[in-house]
Amino acid sequence: MALNNKNEHLDDLFNYDAAEMIKLDKENVWHHLMQHKVFETVDPMIIVEGNGLRIKDIKGREYLDAVSGGVWCVNVGYGRESIAEVVYQQLKTMPYYAGTAGNIPAIKFAQKLTSLLPRLQKVYYSNSGSEANEKAFKMVRQSSRLKYPGKEKIKILYRNKDYHGTTFGALSATGQEERRTDFGPFLPGFVEFPHACCYRCHFGKTYPDCNIDCARVVEDVIIQEGPDTVGAVFVEPITAGGGIIPPVPEYYPILQEICKKYDVLMIMDEVVCGFGRTGKMFGHEHYDVDPDIVTMAKGTASSYMPLSVTMAKNELFDVFKSDPSDKLAYFRDISTYGGCAGAFAAGCENTRIIEDEKLCENSAKMGQYLLDNLKEFQTFSIVGDVRGMGLFAGIELVEDKVTKAPVSEAFIGQVIGDITAQGVLVGRTNRSFTNQNNIINLAPALVATKADIDEIVQAIKNALEKFSK
Repeated sequence: MALNNKNEHLDDLFNYDAAEMIKLDKENVWHHLMQHKVFETVDPMIIVEGNGLRIKDIKGREYLDAVSGGVWCVNVGYGRESIAEVVYQQLKTMPYYAGTAGNIPAIKFAQKLTSLLPRLQKVYYSNSGSEANEKAFKMVRQSSRLKYPGKEKIKILYRNKDYHGTTFGALSATGQEERRTDFGPFLPGFVEFPHACCYRCHFGKTYPDCNIDCARVVEDVIIQEGPDTVGAVFVEPITAGGGIIPPVPEYYPILQEICKKYDVLMIMDEVVCGFGRTGKMFGHEHYDVDPDIVTMAKGTASSYMPLSVTMAKNELFDVFKSDPSDKLAYFRDISTYGGCAGAFAAGCENTRIIEDEKLCENSAKMGQYLLDNLKEFQTFSIVGDVRGMGLFAGIELVEDKVTKAPVSEAFIGQVIGDITAQGVLVGRTNRSFTNQNNIINLAPALVATKADIDEIVQAIKNALEKFSK
């Protein structure tokens, strides 16, 4: 029987009464990361339109979105009709089949990814950054048991301040204590090591006279845990939600050397940093480092469709190739939405846009312009540090520049509120640490212009002037 392709219900979906939508939102929607008690006195934000860096809420208020969708993911900006078109065409042709089979856009996108990262020749699809990281954990553990029978070389070392997702595995590898509060107990086999933030050096030292101890300490942790028990080191190339922290240039070469010495895999979580955010296609490309596994999501399809990727070297993939009679020796994993063909089409078109419009180059250029302007704010009494890379920047607010005592969450909330009232949306490190949720985060879309940056900078400056001592 032929399907009726005429959609007679579009009006029902796209026409609405604003007051009714606000009422129904309050009654039915459980928002992410929100204390809903506040909605007893204020209305939730409901976004209805977007174009470039500009969005409009249901009450008609327009904002410049300086955080790419709130969580740093709409990398190519809003309103990309070409992405919508390729998704539409693919969904009409063939929307889905499980990842046990291939489909054309999945193959083409994998080919593109391996051309961008030629040392990583195998592409595994799923639908979120948390899930991509879970796949990496499972690859490490299963491959280790296949490669080293009788050993348990399965521990995963993770870095303090890094964030890796919402699942139990990802939270077990997350170095942000408030993110983990109330959700334990967590999974065994995950071990933390110190962060790489020079402004708050764990060792009380000053770069470059520090021996890069933040990297060298990983060897101490491996030895303490037992080299035969450690399977991988897991890091964000640039710590994102933990404070926008780019490690110093020497950091990753030292970490790589330690990993090779003890036969430990290196996993790079590019969920935030990937696809142009830092001024290169991938954040780890700023460093002399050769990871064994790279995970990515967010900017992979600029969140026009849910899509994530776990890429691995052939050497790791080959561990899973064995006699078919050993029924448990292959990678026994599946992701239902890792078979959504429209998402792969979106990934292909998103990557084409980034390359054709030279958005990595624009991210580097506009990012430097942004950072140069933000660094001028260090004259304010409440600005302790400014740091970033590409269109990815953080401003750390402090009560005292000498002691570096962080401002309270209530204080930074007032600063953010003032910026929002000016029509600019910025982010902040929020409910992540016990007493260091004090960083304003910026990650505008890669299409940002000087005029956009000027508007963002001016709004922040106005607020800092108002709240400085």
